[in-house]
Amino acid sequence: MSKYYVQCGPIRAIVISASMEQASLEALDESLLNHLWIYDDPGLSNGDCRNHLMLEALVHLDPSIRVSEQGFDRSDANLFGTPEIIDRWHRLMTGMNRLFVAAGLPPRTMQAVAGVAEALPHTVANIPR
Repeated sequence: MSKYYVQCGPIRAIVISASMEQASLEALDESLLNHLWIYDDPGLSNGDCRNHLMLEALVHLDPSIRVSEQGFDRSDANLFGTPEIIDRWHRLMTGMNRLFVAAGLPPRTMQAVAGVAEALPHTVANIPR
């Protein structure tokens, strides 16, 4: 396990991880926890959830994630595409949902699975299509 400096837009994290790509996923995981509610909304398909994450990334994050073992703001940092890492995170969330269903476990929210304290119910505005 190595120590990595990860940055993407407002995200600046120091992560201990097995690889640079895993470090980028772990750093984004922390910021994406605020969006776990989308996986608990029965009105959203997997595609809707993925699109929501991609739009949030487009608005709030840089197009690439910079990872270095030397420090922040390094010109020699390795770059990972933000959309690719977000897609990987999304597949992880949907895979966990399928795993719980296949195992016959009682339904639980993704926030509970992630250990996030349950917040007030999230209200979603119905946007015409």
